[in-house]
Amino acid sequence: MFGKLLLTVVVIIAAFLVVRERWRSDRAIAGAVAPRSPLIPPVLIRALAYLLLASMVIGSAIYLVLDMGEEPGVVQAQVVNANTGSVTQYLIRRDSLDGRRFVTADGREVRLADVERLIIGAAP
Repeated sequence: MFGKLLLTVVVIIAAFLVVRERWRSDRAIAGAVAPRSPLIPPVLIRALAYLLLASMVIGSAIYLVLDMGEEPGVVQAQVVNANTGSVTQYLIRRDSLDGRRFVTADGREVRLADVERLIIGAAP
């Protein structure tokens, strides 16, 4: 969550800097202000952009490799009724879990009611 907020702030600041530089360049073209040299050298900005791009590609590759290692195996699911306290156990495939419904290992489709809770654990 903090990362999303930080990214949003960085994007807003970057957009502000770009717009401010365009305003300055428009005034410099009109002759109102003498042009200045850039605050950050373009070579450094290009290097930082390539570094950011490389880190995103490497991060995506690591995520894909780690996600591939997680097999769609069988896990144990417990459905707990909050009103009665009854517990029903199922064996389900990990990839069949979709929100408040799942398909058991023997092919039955189960949909959870609003008063039921789902607990996922390792298969026995």
